[in-house]
Amino acid sequence: MSLRDQVDINKLPKHIAIIMDGNGRWAKEKGKLRVFGHQQGVLALRDVVEGAVEIGVPYLTVYAFSTENWNRPKVEIIALMELLVATINKETKILIENGVRLNAIGDLKQLPSKCIKQLEEAIKKTANNTRCTLTLALSYSSRWEITEAAKKIAADVKAGQLNMEDIDEKLFSSYLTTADIPDPELMIRTSGEYRISNYLLWQLAYAELYFTSKLWPNFRREDLFAAIIDYQKRERRFGMTSEQLN
Repeated sequence: MSLRDQVDINKLPKHIAIIMDGNGRWAKEKGKLRVFGHQQGVLALRDVVEGAVEIGVPYLTVYAFSTENWNRPKVEIIALMELLVATINKETKILIENGVRLNAIGDLKQLPSKCIKQLEEAIKKTANNTRCTLTLALSYSSRWEITEAAKKIAADVKAGQLNMEDIDEKLFSSYLTTADIPDPELMIRTSGEYRISNYLLWQLAYAELYFTSKLWPNFRREDLFAAIIDYQKRERRFGMTSEQLN
């Protein structure tokens, strides 16, 4: 029986978040420049997105570029930004064919203007797609996001548009960049690292975490299916006991 056949489509996570780690190490192992690893990582993402659409996962969010990544060597950042533009241009048609709506979160104003333009155009072109929402976390960090949300709430309280007594978890979530997206139920990280790396810290509060030693360029839809099968074997108690669930 294939991994695809072992997935219970009635118990799919509504939202899967992925940390696509290991592009640089994959390239280094092959004696290539790091950008070559990022290029191969795009192929991995395409296959994973198509796999998610195939089984009916409605939301997929990937950590594409963190705020900390701006500290990388300038030549790599330039190559990544050029790759981002080229990838958006090339993949938009495929997203439309697969019914995927593109979304982006993060401090997007930090991106080069050419990247912002291509991103906005792709988001507009895919806006009516309904099979899956693919969110790119770009120039993103969770601490930045939470800090920005706190600033906006404070400004609304100061302006008299919000009472302090109204602030609760639900309201705070509405000020995050993921306000219109359900919290992830499964988070996957590749490359054998066991960290969340400043990624969706608020949203991952009750997510199941899945770590694999595979480097991201080697990750494919079958690996996604394996992660989902593992997820479906877990008991999600949300603070309750097994007896309460049963």
